[in-house]
Amino acid sequence: MSAPLLRSVARRLRKGERRSVSAFRAIGVRRRFPDRSRGWRKCPDELPNHRALTVLDPQASTPRSGKATRAASPPLDINVRRVAATDALQRLDGFDAVIDTRSESEYALDHLPGALNWPSLRDAERARVGTLYAQVSPFDARKLGAALVARNVAQFIEQELADTPRTWRPLLYCWRGGQRSRSFAHILGQIGFRVQVVEGGYKALRAALLADLPEQATRLSYRVLCGPTGSGKTRLLGALAQAGGQTLDLEALACHRASVLGSIPGQPQPTQKHFEMQLWDTLRKLDPTRPVFAEAESKKVGDLTLPEALIQTLRASPCLRVDLADRERVALLMEDYPQFVNDPELFCERLDALVSLLGHAMIGRWQELARDGQTAQVVQELLEQHYDPGYASSTRRNFSHFADARVITLADRGAAALARAARDILAHASGAADSLAAPPGR
Repeated sequence: MSAPLLRSVARRLRKGERRSVSAFRAIGVRRRFPDRSRGWRKCPDELPNHRALTVLDPQASTPRSGKATRAASPPLDINVRRVAATDALQRLDGFDAVIDTRSESEYALDHLPGALNWPSLRDAERARVGTLYAQVSPFDARKLGAALVARNVAQFIEQELADTPRTWRPLLYCWRGGQRSRSFAHILGQIGFRVQVVEGGYKALRAALLADLPEQATRLSYRVLCGPTGSGKTRLLGALAQAGGQTLDLEALACHRASVLGSIPGQPQPTQKHFEMQLWDTLRKLDPTRPVFAEAESKKVGDLTLPEALIQTLRASPCLRVDLADRERVALLMEDYPQFVNDPELFCERLDALVSLLGHAMIGRWQELARDGQTAQVVQELLEQHYDPGYASSTRRNFSHFADARVITLADRGAAALARAARDILAHASGAADSLAAPPGR
């Protein structure tokens, strides 16, 4: 290590940027610290690696008294930097990869959008280490954990990073920003990759997301598609997206059609946490200068709860009322729910959920009709006796602008009619925006 670099270290330490003893120990000097009576005590040790100078954390603050403040966490190496959870969310698209180093079960419950799961310790390995920690000693558990982490990291490096250039910039996080992500980041940093680790890990990210979600929900201007069950709102939303409109498909995010019969076979709903993560990710990508089209929803979509800020904003937004003939509605529902047409017993099982509302007699009759292949008649009566009666009053009560809604009448349920309606809606929205933007007098 050169003499100028040593003098630079000394100058920084005199200014109180970091603790002298720990700083010099981290860069390979056994004893070098300020002696108030004799100045700086010399040490013959050579400094083996100038990269260890990252112990001089540029983000460490120094109070007016000149005494160094203790950092919240020990520093990493020069290629590894910590980033606050709020900053990580704001810069999420700027990383080449987002790596979740938690176990596979933790990842399944929730993770950042697009995150890769590279576990430092898998579920079974965490259980082994935890058992050893409790039954033998923390020291033996750490030895086992270190060996397992090293083996797992080596595997990911060999399999995933063999051809990765030095310029690759990943973001890493674990549960609380502790040893799992820091160990992984340290090895990647030693290779030469510039790595950022989320301070506080997933817990901090979750808190930052929940704090930001209301802002993301309320900064947008919505147009709400209202209409009775089977009127084609979801199909129209898709047609709007295909025509270039901005849409928020809450049912797609929730993997549910938002009714008693709305669960989708083979598509379990995400956890509440991951639903909120996906919703935040969708909202943040939308342009606030353009309208966002969404369906009218209740506070819950299946088992998932919508954020209160989003619900209130949607309910205060302008509405569009979608109308479709009853015959077309029945045909649309049978097309959109083929599982009930193909599996009458599944249909009968789902109808049991309505017994408390409609009684055993009516549900029993519908089940007999379904088993007899008369699904269309059951759907027609479901609309007439269950879905439609409370629709208008409920929508008017919950959506303040429903009475003034522009009516969109679909000729039929076909793609051509939906595309025409979507073009008309977008043209009308664009014209309304232009009139609002025009200067007075024009």
